[in-house]
Amino acid sequence: MTTKTHPRDALFAGEKAFPVLAACEHFAGSEKLIGKAMDLQAEYGPVFDITCDCEDGAAAGQEREHAAMVARMINDGRNRFGRAGARIHDPSHPAWRQDVDIIVGEAGHRVAYITVPKATSCAQVDEVIRYIAAAAQRAGVSGGVPVHVLVETHGALRDVFEIAALPGIEVLDFGLMDFVSGHHGAIPAAAMRSPGQFEHALLARAKADMVAAALANGIVPAHNVCLNLKDGDVVAADARRARHDFGFLRMWSIYPAQILPIVNAMRPDFTEVEDAAGILVAAQDADWGPIQYQGELHDRATYRYYWEVLEKAKVTGMTLPAEADQRFYGS
Repeated sequence: MTTKTHPRDALFAGEKAFPVLAACEHFAGSEKLIGKAMDLQAEYGPVFDITCDCEDGAAAGQEREHAAMVARMINDGRNRFGRAGARIHDPSHPAWRQDVDIIVGEAGHRVAYITVPKATSCAQVDEVIRYIAAAAQRAGVSGGVPVHVLVETHGALRDVFEIAALPGIEVLDFGLMDFVSGHHGAIPAAAMRSPGQFEHALLARAKADMVAAALANGIVPAHNVCLNLKDGDVVAADARRARHDFGFLRMWSIYPAQILPIVNAMRPDFTEVEDAAGILVAAQDADWGPIQYQGELHDRATYRYYWEVLEKAKVTGMTLPAEADQRFYGS
């Protein structure tokens, strides 16, 4: 029996693979909250990543101890899926290199990514990326550690296409509150919430530019937090608008009750998932040549689109049609 070619091999051979990441990134700054997030991840499955926060989590003067705690938690058995990363201090802070040395040096084989906040230029991001790469090499981490970059300053937005072209970046994050604060009152505080955060011209432009830069360079764009911590409908509405109006593929959570509303809102439409499964199964049977499906012509261009729909469905925990799940994921 002839082995059928998998979509990843048939459709993306020789290309940089687009990262397949959870649709939610949950921030936790203390040992207790990181542990709670890991317990939730064990319950929900790997439908969200955990970012262990050094920037806002570490008390002044306790930066070394906090970074050591983060490394310890990333290495802990409760990190069962290996999907815990860390946000280090910003490049102007004296502790950022220490954060990298400790976290990558002690947990480089387990840390999922390093997030860089408040960069003000492409040159600054490049310096941090090079430092992380050198730390990974010293720690013997083959392939390095993926980098996430927060776009939350005028300088980062100005250089966003150059930043997105740097090697090793997996995610661009939009930092709404710092970006609004950087406008010295020209953007009202109401724009830190909906609908202003999506409709104010300066914010809409910034989000659209960041998403365009990310997607043009094969990077996942991640949306900022929702300030409403407990109303799932409000959180989900923000996530849906970020996804459908601006093209964000991931969103931050800062409170456990936000996680599932974000994941659910970011999921593909199930009708499209069913179409994706049917089209890809038929395409694989045709050895990835053109096919007709429900009276429409499909070829490699649409196969690539529908494969990414299926990947997004899988990573958000959706139940896939059985045959596609068995063929493509061995489930």
